[in-house]
Amino acid sequence: MSAYTQIEQVIGEYFDGLYHADAERLRRVFHPQAVYATADEAEPLIRNMKDYFAVVEKRVSPASRNEVRKDIIDRIEVAGRNTASARVRCSIGERDFVDFLTFIRADGEWRILSKVFQIITPQREV
Repeated sequence: MSAYTQIEQVIGEYFDGLYHADAERLRRVFHPQAVYATADEAEPLIRNMKDYFAVVEKRVSPASRNEVRKDIIDRIEVAGRNTASARVRCSIGERDFVDFLTFIRADGEWRILSKVFQIITPQREV
């Protein structure tokens, strides 16, 4: 299986984890030392995985509200045998997000090493 296809699968699991607010699923796709960050707050918000998963565990899942999924992979760039990045989009509640994910391959598995995101103005159909 190509690196691109493997990363697509990791992103699919990532989207499923977000949609179901499933911290265990997200633990499988994030590297234990990964970083979660945004500059959308008054001060930049940077979390480690322990803090991020605690937030996810308290979240009401989009699945439980029967929200329509809007998961999009804009691009995946594989830089070599062990490094890649992706730009993806999804929605949770009334918020739409652009996520920049970086990946490393460790012990033969692709894992997300960083998630840096931007909240964007929702593009609703009229």
